[in-house]
Amino acid sequence: MKRSSSHRALVYARNAAMGCVVLLLLAAGVLSSWNEAHHIVLAKGREHGTMTVTGCGADVCTGPFSPSGQAVARSRVTIDRSVAARRGDRFPVVVKPGTDDVVRAGTPGFLHAWVPLGGALLLAGLVIGGGLRMSRTGWCTGIAGAVLLVATFFAL
Repeated sequence: MKRSSSHRALVYARNAAMGCVVLLLLAAGVLSSWNEAHHIVLAKGREHGTMTVTGCGADVCTGPFSPSGQAVARSRVTIDRSVAARRGDRFPVVVKPGTDDVVRAGTPGFLHAWVPLGGALLLAGLVIGGGLRMSRTGWCTGIAGAVLLVATFFAL
């Protein structure tokens, strides 16, 4: 059966639309992740130290900051509750410039910062496999996102 030019144009338009959705998902995942990740990836010149969790609220945990190197000690810094912190835990952190907010450093912090990208990879895998009909690429993309999410779960 010979396909008409209008059918081919429709297929190209569908593929272009699905490609744009994939790019949008991945760009959103990278941008969401970069808000936290750049403090860890580009940590040179920032205040490094250790935080001891003394209490946790609904959204954040607080505790004192013990500096390493030239950083200034702080009696109270805050970190997002989502980093699996409990009272008494100690972990390395990087202070966000100009604030008393910190992000977890090291491998667990690095993985945690990229969780939005992991979710975006999972969703993009579905669009690639189903919408673009590229099943192998879709599976690889989805598995990469799942591996990132599972690695973060076990690292924290």
